[in-house]
Amino acid sequence: MFRRVSLGTAVIAALALATPQAVAGTRPNAVQQGLDNLVADHDFPAAMASVREPDGRDRFYSAGVGDVATGRPVPKDGQIRIASSTKMFTSAVVLQLVGEDRIGLDEPIETYLPGLVRGAGIDGHDITVRQVLQHTSGLPEYFTLDYKDIQHRYVEPRELLDRALAQPASFPPGSSWRYSNTNYVVAGLIVQRVTGRPVGEEITNRVVRPLGLRHTYWPGTGDQTIREKHALGYYTPTSQAAERVEFTELDPSWAWAAGQMIATPGDVNEFLAALLGGEVLKPAQLAEMKKTVEAPGFPPDWRYGLGLMRISLSCGGVAWGHGGDIDGYENRNGITEGGRAATVAVTALPTPEQGPDMLPDRVLDTALCQ
Repeated sequence: MFRRVSLGTAVIAALALATPQAVAGTRPNAVQQGLDNLVADHDFPAAMASVREPDGRDRFYSAGVGDVATGRPVPKDGQIRIASSTKMFTSAVVLQLVGEDRIGLDEPIETYLPGLVRGAGIDGHDITVRQVLQHTSGLPEYFTLDYKDIQHRYVEPRELLDRALAQPASFPPGSSWRYSNTNYVVAGLIVQRVTGRPVGEEITNRVVRPLGLRHTYWPGTGDQTIREKHALGYYTPTSQAAERVEFTELDPSWAWAAGQMIATPGDVNEFLAALLGGEVLKPAQLAEMKKTVEAPGFPPDWRYGLGLMRISLSCGGVAWGHGGDIDGYENRNGITEGGRAATVAVTALPTPEQGPDMLPDRVLDTALCQ
């Protein structure tokens, strides 16, 4: 997940809690109560959720305020920075290219980026495309700064890669697992080398437009805003005692193919339904995306595929999704094998004092298990 200080090492802890804004019944109440709890008891400025039924019906929920200064309400299904949920889109494009025989999953990344990936214990000849998508490459994390320090600074993807390659490998390729945003910088560079087009354009033309995701987009160069209706995001200080500051506008180039995109929770659910429904990838590539490995640091029964996580649910069964953290917004999402999808978001990252039990994961679990 994209997270301040060390974006790739953020741990999704145990699943945290959770009604539409004016719809009665057991199902809405459980979700609404969870969102209310996140705001009232755990100090998130706003919390929101979208739940998509298997038949395509949507329910939207919210709590808190969209602007702490004015008290304006949270917009219905407003846009958020989806951060590392972008990885699902990036991986989907890579896998589409695999299905077109333009990329080999088990081909060394050296084939596509000759001479580019070199460092202490790092050699592109030894790292495969699969290992990059799966976080088993051993590539170190490039992001070690506080996002507030580079809020409005634009960077090129090559700078991100260079920052990573200045560090030694985390482990030999294929020998372990560690979440690293550098992997998806490499994946984005591979897409660009193979297609000859920007990765954001490929994501837009191959996934966003064909699926009709009208509220999902890749911010253009220099675009620091969120274009449509949205709740403001807030910067999380290192201590809960410190006052949060509004942090909606930022340059997402630091996240790039690992976490640059903006979408609504409803559109994320639509994407998940299309992805798992076979509308994005051919069956062989979707099967590869769902092949998982152990993911140390995450809950023990969660596993990582190719830009997609297998999430165990409290009611039994699993969901598939990929959450994201970036200063101002955190989201958790998933879709069950039965086709129920949910995305839960808050407008600030949790403080250390809040701890894992106060994250939106349990609201997601509630929404998917009802």
